[in-house]
Amino acid sequence: MIVKPMTITALPVSSWVSRFASAIPAGQVLDLACGEGRHSLFLATSGKDMLAVDRNPNLLAGIAATQIATYQIDLETGDDDALAELFQPARFSGVVVTNYLYRPLVALMLDSIANQGILLYETFAEGNQQFGRPSNPDFLLEHGELLRWLEADSENVWHVVAFEEGFVERPKPAMIQRIFAIKGTASSVSGLRLD
Repeated sequence: MIVKPMTITALPVSSWVSRFASAIPAGQVLDLACGEGRHSLFLATSGKDMLAVDRNPNLLAGIAATQIATYQIDLETGDDDALAELFQPARFSGVVVTNYLYRPLVALMLDSIANQGILLYETFAEGNQQFGRPSNPDFLLEHGELLRWLEADSENVWHVVAFEEGFVERPKPAMIQRIFAIKGTASSVSGLRLD
């Protein structure tokens, strides 16, 4: 049986992810709550070793057909052993998250990023109610919340390379917040190339 690569039709690759993808160092990259896998596929074509994680087995089957590793788990109701297996300390060279927010995972997610690893996070923020869904505050970042996550991580040092918060027109009008940060000391990231 020949399996054709999956075609992503729902949303384009995030401009935030594509802008900073080359900064992700060698190692396994986690695409958390990957949905149809648009970022996993994009990063895999750039030579990244991807792990696509989602709760939907049908979406993961399509991603797995492209030779990307997948892991099915309901991140919000999954068992503690499965979460511990996924979020092993210093496991990932990068974590990519778009259009997803579940605050109880933040500490585990940050801890799973290796030294000099990358966090690329982009999701909806306060004020998005005026544009439709999501409108529930549980799914909207508070003003400056991504920065506060890193400040609260007392076990690690984070270097924020880029942070944005505000209105975007594409792929649909929305209020968003996004961050590109590197885990490690200032000296460990001073020679990093962003091109």
